[in-house]
Amino acid sequence: MKAMVYTKYGTKDVLNLVELEKPTPKDNEVLVRVHAASVNSWDWDLLRGKPYLVRLGGMLKPKYSILGADIAGNVEAVGREVKQFRPGDEVFGDISGSGWGGFAEYVSVREAVLSHKPPHLTFEQAAALPQAGVLALQGLRDKGKIQKGQKILVNGAGGGVGTIAVQFAKSVGAEVVAVDRHEKLDMLTSIGADEVIDYTTNDFTKNGHKYDLILDVVGNRSIFDYKRALSPSGFYVMVGGSMARIFQVMCLGPWISMTEKKKMGILIHKPNQHDQKELGRLVEAGVVTPIIDKYYPLSEVAEAIQYLGAGHAKGKVMIRILD
Repeated sequence: MKAMVYTKYGTKDVLNLVELEKPTPKDNEVLVRVHAASVNSWDWDLLRGKPYLVRLGGMLKPKYSILGADIAGNVEAVGREVKQFRPGDEVFGDISGSGWGGFAEYVSVREAVLSHKPPHLTFEQAAALPQAGVLALQGLRDKGKIQKGQKILVNGAGGGVGTIAVQFAKSVGAEVVAVDRHEKLDMLTSIGADEVIDYTTNDFTKNGHKYDLILDVVGNRSIFDYKRALSPSGFYVMVGGSMARIFQVMCLGPWISMTEKKKMGILIHKPNQHDQKELGRLVEAGVVTPIIDKYYPLSEVAEAIQYLGAGHAKGKVMIRILD
C-alpha cells in the first residue's frame, strides 16, 4: 500500500510517500480501505513536534510514523473478536486513539473507534466529522451546557471545529457570534452566524459585549480577557490553543470557577462511537453540513498540512485517497 510517512519532526519536507506492507488486523481490529481522510491541527503539531507536549511517547522521534486521525472507508477484513463490522461495511471514525495512520491506503484499527457511515454521506463528508465534530458537540452540549436563547461566541469559527459549532449552536436556538479572519466572514454568515467579527480589526474582549458561552478553538488571548467578555453566569470552554494559554486556564480556571459564578475550563476530548453516530444523524437531518475547503490527493499531504497550519482553511481540508 501507499502511505505518507515521516520518521523525524520538522517541516513538510520530512514527509515521504512510500510503499509499505498492508497491515493485518489483530483479533480486535478492523482493516479499513481508506477512501478519505481529513487534516486536523494535531497533524500540524505532530509533524513539527511543537508544542513539545505532543512529543509524549516520542521525544526524539515520532511515536507513530503515519499521521491522520479522521478516516472514512470500507471494511476490508476483521479480526476474529470483532462483532460490529464485517467486510464491505462503510465506516468512519477518529483513529487517534488507535495508533493514527489515516494518511495511507489501508489502516488497521480497534473496532471501538469506528462507526457505521450513514448511507447518504459521502466518504469525504464522513471523514470531515469525527474529531472536529465531536469537539464542537462536546464543547457546546456537554461542557458548555448550551441552551436556547443564549448569546454565544465561537473564537476561531472558520475552521473545522468552528464551522460545525456555529451550525449546531444555531440548531438549538442560540444567537451566534463568529470570530475569525476577514476572508472567512462571508462563509460564516452563509452557515448561519448572526454576527461576524474580524479579529484583526476588532477585539471582542474589549467591545463591551457579554456572552453566555464562549467556545474557544484557538486560545489566543489571556484568560482574563475571556473572563471580561463573559456574562455574570457565563461559561468559557477552551478547545484548543497554545500551551501557555492551556496551562493558564488549567491553573486559573478552577479558581475563577470557585470564586465567581463564571465558569472557565478546558474540554478533555473523548472520541466515542455514540457522538460520531450523532454527528452522522445531524448531517443526514440537514442540521449540520461539513464545510470542506480543499481536496488534496495522498501524494500532496504535505501541502495540505502546510495550508491548514498557515491558518487559511475555511472549514476542513480533505485528503482523497481512493476515488
